[in-house]
Amino acid sequence: MKNVAIIGGGIAGPVTALALRKAGMDATVYEAYPTGADGAGGSLALAPNGMAALEIVGVAGAVRAAAQPSTRSVMTLANRTRLELPSPAGVGPLHTVRRADLYRALRDEAVRQGVRVEYGRRLTGVEGDTAVFGDGSRARFDVLVGADGVHSTVRRLIDPDAPGPKWTGMLGLEGVSSYEVPEDPETTVFAFGRRGYYLYWRNAAGGSTWGVNLPYHRPLSLAQAREVPREEWMRVLRETYGEDVPGGDLIRHTPVTSMQVTGALYIMPSVPRWHRDRMVLVGDAAHAPSNSSGQGASLSIESAVQLARCLRDIEDVPRAFATYERLRRSRVEKVAARASKANHAKTPGPVMQKLMPLLMPLLLKTFMDPDKTVGPEQRYRIDWDAPVGALS
Repeated sequence: MKNVAIIGGGIAGPVTALALRKAGMDATVYEAYPTGADGAGGSLALAPNGMAALEIVGVAGAVRAAAQPSTRSVMTLANRTRLELPSPAGVGPLHTVRRADLYRALRDEAVRQGVRVEYGRRLTGVEGDTAVFGDGSRARFDVLVGADGVHSTVRRLIDPDAPGPKWTGMLGLEGVSSYEVPEDPETTVFAFGRRGYYLYWRNAAGGSTWGVNLPYHRPLSLAQAREVPREEWMRVLRETYGEDVPGGDLIRHTPVTSMQVTGALYIMPSVPRWHRDRMVLVGDAAHAPSNSSGQGASLSIESAVQLARCLRDIEDVPRAFATYERLRRSRVEKVAARASKANHAKTPGPVMQKLMPLLMPLLLKTFMDPDKTVGPEQRYRIDWDAPVGALS
């Protein structure tokens, strides 16, 4: 394969290019937007399995330097109940990193290794073995990888009847507050407030970062959300979280210029077809669990590395794709199913709001054993050097 075209320069795209390069193959990343993602996006958590996959492509050190480790998790319910969330034993911390810093680390390493990244190249179609872009340019490929997110164009090219993303009923917003919460910087607090879910942590450099999953009456694209004045969003946030502790203080001490809306929150239903001919999906284009999973970015990184292993070891491209899907589908769909259950709790009705302080401690003691739930997810490691066997 001399020409691997990767559509999408977010997270999965550059990781795929780096993993292919490690496997001895070159790829070009085509990004729809005219510039990189510096300054864009909120924060995300990389699980230990995601960091292990980044080690394979040589980016974990740079990401670790830009991230803040989280070794402890706490849940609060309706300003009254505070619960320590148990962690699986011996897996290491989560790493919270701004999405823009993760983009930058991936892009810088890709450029350093000689990966070509072309901006302003929005895919509009495929003609045989040629990708067609909105600016009229074209690029021939031996393999085309769709790393173009939940609104994937490549997914529709593979299967015109493929399902699209499902809106969760919430918008994502994030900000940095001068209010300093009384937690150590390695503690993340997941708070179920009176009207909405939010999370926060104290920054090692001072102040606190918060993020909200704001219940909203309709989905908004990122462009639509950013057309709303920030002052209006701050008013909505004060109205929704103003009575919460410390949610109200976090919002009230946030300069309007440090608040950003990250857009509607989506999950992907099961995608029936991950590949066709010489086109294949990776990352959120194929699987995007709820952010309740804590695994979205990590699973995308894993899938990028596994796809490269399969293309490295299996000469027949359709078999390589089938093997890649066999390695990934069961894992990502189990994570998605777990997260889907947790996601319903973010928008509880009046009755459930009253019951949660009573039910959650019991659930933590019985059904939410981390060594049986998130433990296997976080202990997962890809053996890069092991040869991949093709499906018969």
